[in-house]
Amino acid sequence: MKRYFTIFKISLQQEFVYRLNFIMWRVRNVIQIFLIFFLWDSIFSAPNRVLFGYDRAKILTYVLGILVIKAIVFSSRTVDVSGEISSGALTNYLLKPVNYFYYWLTRDLSSKLLNLGFAVIEFGILFIILKPSFFLQTDFLVLLAFFISLAIAIFLFFLILFITSFIPFWAPELAWGAQFIVIVIISEFLSGALFLLDILPKAFHEALYLTPFPYLLFFPLEIYLGKIAGLRIVRGIIISLLWSLVLWILMKSIWFRGLKVYRAEGR
Repeated sequence: MKRYFTIFKISLQQEFVYRLNFIMWRVRNVIQIFLIFFLWDSIFSAPNRVLFGYDRAKILTYVLGILVIKAIVFSSRTVDVSGEISSGALTNYLLKPVNYFYYWLTRDLSSKLLNLGFAVIEFGILFIILKPSFFLQTDFLVLLAFFISLAIAIFLFFLILFITSFIPFWAPELAWGAQFIVIVIISEFLSGALFLLDILPKAFHEALYLTPFPYLLFFPLEIYLGKIAGLRIVRGIIISLLWSLVLWILMKSIWFRGLKVYRAEGR
């Protein structure tokens, strides 16, 4: 345990080495939130308007909530795994007495902690500037379900990104492209980061809930806003846990298959 705590501290320090990358990541998120905020703010300009089951307070809470939850779930150092496989740097880790998965999960948590800190500051500044209507959830059980779903979301994205990072075992040149498609296009689009999944046709919406992507952002926020309750929360948590198990088994399987073809190029 002490070993991983040391890794956590070192990873936290390394986050400040690439300051420009970190700043641009945060700026990108804030600009995206601004665009979405003013879009929904104009749609809900009438105080009593209700659309897709959202009133003004809930929709603006959703938009600002994306800023914080995305900082927790989508910030990750695991994106570097594919580069290490491509360059052969993976060999260094295989020779060390450390679990490769736990090592990167620890690094991910350090990145999430830093991003969360900045996201809270950004949230506060935006809240002061924009002065939006805000929905405050006070039900303890709902908040408990929200935090449970958020913890599952963090692990789900870690698994999805790790599996994607294994592509260089067979195709080193596709590393960056695969991550771009999974993170920027598929995950953000299908997780509710860009638009409300409620606006989709009912059949497509229900089918989407059978995939892991809504559980990354949309599902936790729906719990917080009180949009779903009771058995629907339990069902969603069970499905997300099942996906965690399936993806964990799949990740381990691909990992061992990848090691059999790993050639350590560049070393």
